[in-house]
Amino acid sequence: MQSFLWGVDRFSTWIGKAFAWSVVALTLLIAWEVFCRYALNRPHAWVLDAQIMLYGTLFMTAGAYTLSKNGHVRGDVLYGFLQPRTQAVIDLTLYLVFFLPGVIALTWAGWVYFKESLGINEQTFSADALPLYPFKFVIPLAGALLLLQGVVEIIRCILCLKTGVWAARDGDVEEVDVEQLKAMVHVKEEDIAALERDLERQGARK
Repeated sequence: MQSFLWGVDRFSTWIGKAFAWSVVALTLLIAWEVFCRYALNRPHAWVLDAQIMLYGTLFMTAGAYTLSKNGHVRGDVLYGFLQPRTQAVIDLTLYLVFFLPGVIALTWAGWVYFKESLGINEQTFSADALPLYPFKFVIPLAGALLLLQGVVEIIRCILCLKTGVWAARDGDVEEVDVEQLKAMVHVKEEDIAALERDLERQGARK
């Protein structure tokens, strides 16, 4: 079971990192358009639509990746103090009552929107129109990926209810933990306080 959980985690991570390259494409596109607009005086009407679609794609496809890393925002003022089994009960209830219905509705409606858009060859409203249906396909795609990762999270809740501990997650890049960084370089609070005093003295002399 653990190999299945990690397999889906890694798949969600791969998808998230693959679509993260849209940030590079978006940056280059904006830089190129700024150059064309102000240096060549030749702006392009379709670029704004492309920017919106690229950003929307990045935002939508990051959902499953973020969920796989347990990175979505949660109000954990009290949650963090609860026992793992209690946390699992809360999470499982929320997944079943809110997450599954919402994501299933998103995926289903997104697929309907995509089929309708493809059927009429929908395009943007700019002077240089772009096809809109590829972007609308991102909605059911992101919903399906999020639903798959959500099933894994539900399984994690069930396993936690049985074992009393949370199943391990596949590792990835994490934000810097200041306390861990202090421990790694053997910095003590007294050292920081002494450094601050020295800086204050130097400032007073100036």
